Amino acid sequence: MAGRAERASFKAESGVEVTVHVPEPVGREVLAEQIPISVVFEDEDILVVDKAAGMVVHPAPGNWTGTLVNALKGRGQALANAGNEDRAGLVHRLDKETSGLMIVAKSERAHRVLAKAISERRVARRYAALCWGHVKGDDITVDAPIARDPNDRKRMAIVAAGRAAKTDFHRLARFTSTDLLRAHLHSGRTHQIRVHLASIGHPVVGDDTYGGGGARRLVALPPKRQFLHAAWLRFRHPGSNEELDFRAPLPPELRTSLGAVSETPEIIAHPDPLEYLGFYRVDD
Repeated sequence: MAGRAERASFKAESGVEVTVHVPEPVGREVLAEQIPISVVFEDEDILVVDKAAGMVVHPAPGNWTGTLVNALKGRGQALANAGNEDRAGLVHRLDKETSGLMIVAKSERAHRVLAKAISERRVARRYAALCWGHVKGDDITVDAPIARDPNDRKRMAIVAAGRAAKTDFHRLARFTSTDLLRAHLHSGRTHQIRVHLASIGHPVVGDDTYGGGGARRLVALPPKRQFLHAAWLRFRHPGSNEELDFRAPLPPELRTSLGAVSETPEIIAHPDPLEYLGFYRVDD
């Protein structure tokens, strides 16, 4: 009957016209919080931060506070909105348990220029990843589409109809049970490095979601920590067009883990083990 409200269990018969009213989503204020963050560069257009492992990047169900966006707002500065206050300033993201470098835009123009640069692959992002086992060669590429796992919405997976994703891996060192890799993203899909390595049978060490979370004592890795670190960023400044180069040494817990798996005092004795292993070599 026209105008009659029905229960959710209502089963419409053929020919019955049903009107659905979808309420506007309830907004949630993004709070400014005084949370310490490591800022490695800042000017009127951008910030580059070294995000700690364990920090969620933006507010979402289950993590409305304590995020990087909350911390950025707590600094009392302008941030690009880009139409979404929950992700104010964010140009790209890192997983919760991934540490390392991120670009934050302070103006709408900076956000627009940087987002375009990332989409055109003009922002070089390099990650240090320790994986279980030994990859087939010193240089491999995984080119496989990624989408939500149809059997588990909390995971991503290689899905034929997914979005194109490509990662280059270069082996920096081969240890007894692990390889230390440099990962170069050509795209930025959710969990891309983790999914691509798991798909070839070499999950990231410490990655509980994709099969690499066991044997933590063997690699001296703390609980809920994966060995994945965004160590190197190269891009042109959105205002001056100056070429910028930022490097973030391994945080203490990953440095300790690297020492445990390498059993090579010379590596850990170096001020930056990644530099010692040739991580910052410009080859592409």
